[in-house]
Amino acid sequence: MKKTILTLGAAALAMTGAAQAQDRTQPRPGADRVITKADHDARAAKMWQRLDVNGDGVLDQADRSARMAKRFERIDANGDGEVTQAEMQAAREARQAKRAERRAQRSERRFARLDADNSGGLSQEELNAGRAKMGGKASERRGKMKRGGKRGRGGAMAMLRQADTNGDQRITLAEFEAAHAKRFAAMDANGDGQVTAAERKAARDKMRSQRRGQR
Repeated sequence: MKKTILTLGAAALAMTGAAQAQDRTQPRPGADRVITKADHDARAAKMWQRLDVNGDGVLDQADRSARMAKRFERIDANGDGEVTQAEMQAAREARQAKRAERRAQRSERRFARLDADNSGGLSQEELNAGRAKMGGKASERRGKMKRGGKRGRGGAMAMLRQADTNGDQRITLAEFEAAHAKRFAAMDANGDGQVTAAERKAARDKMRSQRRGQR
């Protein structure tokens, strides 16, 4: 039993790490964006490529081990099978540089959203509008945290359990694709092949209500 739980947990960690990595490397869609089935499938395909590290068509403990091995190889710059303090420091500095670059890119995107007239500068009205919008989003985030949003490893574990339809503690590509298709269908309330912001919000609200009912 312990081995089974470990396998599922390791796969969940791999899912979480890969999903977060994808979110960091790709700009998030706008809140009002309409997501088509093709968009959803493309995102799922990219996520699978990241998750199935060893390319065997299954998500399991082997992928977690392969991910750790790749991480070690990246740090072990000279390939001697050992990681020195200098190599660890270099890897840390490289991660910090990437984070700084992402922060700068996010800052540029935020400025562009605030600069409604594209003048290259922000007026008092644009700043006030930006503050009001950010304040509303902050309140929404706090509300999600209080309600216990499905994030991190807990969310990944839940996704794995839903995808693992035969209960063998391994996720095949067919199971993964079926789970994503089911998720899209659940959000696409009118069945028109696309999901609007309103439909996404309705799906989130329904999920929260179901979780509250299970407590």
